[in-house]
Amino acid sequence: MSEDQISFKDMCARFEVTPRTLRYYEYIELLRPRKEGRARFYGPREVARMTLILRGRRFGFSLEEIRQWLLIYDRQGSREQYQVWIDMADRQLAVLDSQIADLKSARADLAQLRETTMDELSRMPAAGD
Repeated sequence: MSEDQISFKDMCARFEVTPRTLRYYEYIELLRPRKEGRARFYGPREVARMTLILRGRRFGFSLEEIRQWLLIYDRQGSREQYQVWIDMADRQLAVLDSQIADLKSARADLAQLRETTMDELSRMPAAGD
């Protein structure tokens, strides 16, 4: 193993993923480690791809959308590929904006319910009274 290669175990630890997740990303060909017998080794290309995969998952993209993103990353994308990526990003930004609005609304509802409960609690006699 060369210095710029990391093991399967180290790859899992570095990205805080389970072995099952890493094997799955290999199975669906998002990652292609170098193999020596049963051992797998990941070079800088695979580390960069894994960074993009996890970033895409964090943004809420599907694995198929991430595959398209990686195709652009692997080779200079065409104008059409870049436009498709921008359209995907715009759609996902709208989804995230909607989720943020839902969370803000849920938080406001919970805060109001807490205040109402605090008011009711303050009007109750203390324990032992």
